[in-house]
Amino acid sequence: MSILVTGATGQLGRLVVESLLDAGTPANDIIATGRDITGIKDLADRGVVTRRADFADADSLTAAFEGADKLLLISASIPVDERFANHRRVIDAAMAAGVSLVAYTSMVQADTATTILAATHRVTEEYLHERGIPSVVLRNGWYLENYTAQLPMVLQHGTVVGAAGRGRVSAAARADYAEAAAVVLTTEGHTNAVYELGGDEAFTLAELAATVSTATGKPITYTDLPVDKFREALIGAGLPTAMADAVADTDLGLGRGELFTDSGDLSRLIGRPTMRLSEAVADALR
Repeated sequence: MSILVTGATGQLGRLVVESLLDAGTPANDIIATGRDITGIKDLADRGVVTRRADFADADSLTAAFEGADKLLLISASIPVDERFANHRRVIDAAMAAGVSLVAYTSMVQADTATTILAATHRVTEEYLHERGIPSVVLRNGWYLENYTAQLPMVLQHGTVVGAAGRGRVSAAARADYAEAAAVVLTTEGHTNAVYELGGDEAFTLAELAATVSTATGKPITYTDLPVDKFREALIGAGLPTAMADAVADTDLGLGRGELFTDSGDLSRLIGRPTMRLSEAVADALR
């Protein structure tokens, strides 16, 4: 049984491949794909099959998916307005290849959330359903790394900046989401399931600031901005305009409770508690 992972050149995809290997999946039963596979030569050296697959190039997908039994579609990042077209090509190619299961990394509450990002996930989920391919939807919450990556700037300015108000986010580590994907791909009983995945302990951005303050001994506050001001701050920090729009919009969704889940699905799938915010901050500071 061959398991194909799209986006294996990215952070989440590589972690999924590593989780599959850790779970005992033979390396030659894993197909790791990406637009530029030079970055995963080390996986090939360990026996993993590596193939070029560009979501925008249907021919590359046909060749890459040959012989795959199960497929993990890791959602494309940017540009956001091309995401669904890319996902549709992957799903069509998977069906043509006779794949028995497609697992898709969606977004928490994708069926009801009103953010720009959630809308792209929702139409992908709907297309999977319309095509009738056996599937499992992994509705991933926000990554803890989305916040820990900002620590240098937070420490420089003494504040966490956002537009989320008192909304709570059920963030978890990429490694936890990756392990859950590996479980779904290597065990039975997940077909047609929809998992709402998030960390065990949700937090507000004010609580994030307090956690960083405790870990560093420095006064760190949370600055809640109007969404247009937050968008301007993101662009000023170097984010492309389209990405700044999406991130600012997602913060508004966070404030509405759209990045929160108390399902417990993630910890149940991985068989242990998810990484805590305090642990993630401590690790990043080290």
